[in-house]
Amino acid sequence: MLRVPSGESGNSAGNRAELTEAIRAFRPENEQEEADKKGILAFLAANENAFTRDNIIAHMTASAWVVNRDRTKVLMVYHRIYDSWSWTGGHADGEEDLLAVALREVTEETGVRNVTPVSKDIFSLEILTVDGHEKHGSYVPSHLHMNVTYLLEADEEEPLTVCEDENKGIAWFGLDEALSASSEPWFVQRIYRKLNEKLRKL
Repeated sequence: MLRVPSGESGNSAGNRAELTEAIRAFRPENEQEEADKKGILAFLAANENAFTRDNIIAHMTASAWVVNRDRTKVLMVYHRIYDSWSWTGGHADGEEDLLAVALREVTEETGVRNVTPVSKDIFSLEILTVDGHEKHGSYVPSHLHMNVTYLLEADEEEPLTVCEDENKGIAWFGLDEALSASSEPWFVQRIYRKLNEKLRKL
């Protein structure tokens, strides 16, 4: 499945094994999560370079649903490529600890430094499609993101800093407002609404 010649090296097999076990232990709450869990596990088993963009067909990514301490708001960025308010996240780029990737991406994309996991457990799993696009003057072909999502908590009083390379804005939204703010219908219906429902069950 999606096997591409490996260009990955120097990463801990332990981290990959721990992530694989965490994904196996994850309990899907709907058909989307069940199907995507199977797909991600198969992808990890078949691809040595699953964590790098050398695999141009698909690669591992991490995202975060960042909430305030009261869990009444979510922190979103206005993404340049997707032209929409969206969650934070990014490529593993060789890092096999995807919680560390999610935490790193929040800081890079928003400037918020006091961000912590609500839980170290996986909050959600998704296989995401990415349309072909231009980045840094080069064409990036359509591909898949094998995505692991974590629930993180941040201080909404912290100053926010736009990452000009990727984002046009950053803002806190009420949970329902976040759904209205996004202009990506599939994400709203399949991902963001689900994440809010999970959050409210905690």
